[in-house]
Amino acid sequence: MDSMIRIKGIEKSFGDNPVLKGIDLSIHDGEFLTLLGPSGCGKTTLLRIIAGFEEADAGEVFFNGKPLTAGKHYERPVNTVFQKYALFPHLNVFDNIAFGLKLKKMPKKAIREKVDEMLELVNLPGIGTRKIQSLSGGQQQRIAIARALVNDPKILLLDEPLGALDLKLRKQMQFELKRIQEQVGITFIYVTHDQEEALSMSDTVVVLKDGSIQQIGTPIFIYNEPVNAFVANFIGESNIIQAEFVKDKVVSFYGREFECVDTGFAPGEHVQVVIRPEDVELKRDTTDLLTGTVESVVFKGVHYEMILDVFGERWMVQSTVAKEPGDVVGIYVEPDNFHVMKGEGE
Repeated sequence: MDSMIRIKGIEKSFGDNPVLKGIDLSIHDGEFLTLLGPSGCGKTTLLRIIAGFEEADAGEVFFNGKPLTAGKHYERPVNTVFQKYALFPHLNVFDNIAFGLKLKKMPKKAIREKVDEMLELVNLPGIGTRKIQSLSGGQQQRIAIARALVNDPKILLLDEPLGALDLKLRKQMQFELKRIQEQVGITFIYVTHDQEEALSMSDTVVVLKDGSIQQIGTPIFIYNEPVNAFVANFIGESNIIQAEFVKDKVVSFYGREFECVDTGFAPGEHVQVVIRPEDVELKRDTTDLLTGTVESVVFKGVHYEMILDVFGERWMVQSTVAKEPGDVVGIYVEPDNFHVMKGEGE
């Protein structure tokens, strides 16, 4: 698949602080791509460079093979949705959405048809005469999305657009955003620090740390195959154990050997093993099993979250069956639920 956007060697510093360090990235037509990372990782700066709000110190952004910097930022085939909506409080819903169309001197009939189409798209038909202040946060965010889409951009940039909403509304809007993206069929580039948002909506996730890309892949691949400890911990909870690679499909830690599905490491190589909390099975019978002592149990609604002491290290376990603090339990993990990655500093 050809790239709609190609980002090549982008660097950006603010004073002596390097924010982006040689970013290379390809984004495809119709893709929902999320830039994910903690505060200060450079994700919003990269989005602003694509939008034309910031200039890169080095590198280039290409759209369909042509440099985006060749034109004015307002001529770029992109629109942006911000966390704070940026709606005009003195205009009603219709006029907010129609603002860009009126600037283009589009005929009134065509404007009305286009605005009505956008209100249908965001599931808010018939509210064109409402004042912005009368809308809920979720409704205002939908209007901001409708206004951004009404000009038929090729790419929609979204900078933490759900950050101001409460948890329940955020979850609803995750489904709405994905539905809207699939319906309009354009490229969405989404910025967030929220792993759940990234996993639930994206075709592709780009994980950033300290201005550098750590990993690119589908949500499922990044969750199941994190490339390093940072990604493993940032994308969900993880138990990370220092280990030794014995041979293909065998890894050793805590003085025991375990079957896995990983290959390609050198015998005796120092590695790290990632085990997700939901992949740990607790057994009453400890015969021939790794054992741990339950330290704490917290009810989380859909499961219990337990902390185990395993050879002096703390493991997190998520299970629908609770154990009692002080219980000694057997620990079993299926071979394909061990993920082996290079040791830190290797």
